[in-house]
Amino acid sequence: MRYRKEYEIRRKADLVERESLLKLKDKGDITKDGREVGIYANIGSLDDLNSALYYGAKGIGLLRSEFQYLGRENYPGEEELFQAYKKTAETMGDRLVVIRTADLGADKQASYLEIPVETNPLMGNRGIRLSLDRKNLFKTQIRAIYRASWYGNLGMMYPMICSEEEMDEVEALVTEVKEELKAAGVPFKEIRTGIMMETPAAVMIGEELAKRVDFLGIGTNDLTQYTLAMDRQNPLLQKKYDDHHPAILKMIKMIVDAGHAQNCKVCLCGELAADTRLTETFFADGGRCIVCGTGMYIASAEGTEGGLHRRNVILAYPLRLY
Repeated sequence: MRYRKEYEIRRKADLVERESLLKLKDKGDITKDGREVGIYANIGSLDDLNSALYYGAKGIGLLRSEFQYLGRENYPGEEELFQAYKKTAETMGDRLVVIRTADLGADKQASYLEIPVETNPLMGNRGIRLSLDRKNLFKTQIRAIYRASWYGNLGMMYPMICSEEEMDEVEALVTEVKEELKAAGVPFKEIRTGIMMETPAAVMIGEELAKRVDFLGIGTNDLTQYTLAMDRQNPLLQKKYDDHHPAILKMIKMIVDAGHAQNCKVCLCGELAADTRLTETFFADGGRCIVCGTGMYIASAEGTEGGLHRRNVILAYPLRLY
């Protein structure tokens, strides 16, 4: 009986807080010192599109496209990919939608992919490495994204980039796709491209990479575990895993500085994007946007210098269950 009462108290508190946050969902994303920033949604399927719109997201800062490749027995075709991206573009209208190309491998496996067993898959053939090894798979997705770009405001981001040589291959493939679409009379738009900065190698050549794209996304989850050499899902390391380690904070600052040096927008992604202890610092350092899941929220930063003052919510949040 006591637990039931506690549950009811917490449920009612959640409802009150949720209603309070919903009042802010249509407010602008502006800091106390007057800078306009952006709060974007991080989604893993098309089912989240309506939630992102309802909670007032400025756009989709990260569409994790792996959902179209997992839980099935064969590769998705270009038309299937195109229809999904077209629906996303049309649903979001003028709002930006950034599609991260498939980050397959490691913990994102499907039997038909036939990825060989690796001793350490998190350090293995994943993300852009796998895509460049399987150019037909990669090219099919790029074609679908560019075809769908005609119907909205799409961007494209590449995961796990570690070198300029990888970007050479990516850019050659993108050029090939655009030339083929032009030759076939298929309409498309020139879209913004970005790199997910999630390895120490990418951070150290940040300016070189920033020259080649329109924006940088800081993938704080992988960047933290690669920098600390700790598996963030290992329960034995839970007390030792520190995503506020000075090295992580310095790397975030390095990425922001690299982006500024090349007039390249920088966005914070991953769990740290909803961490109020970091939000103020990130924007003060010159970060331009944060990308969060619809299940994350930010508490009010009314009392912080440079904190958000017209909006204290990241897409509000669904009712938590206890």
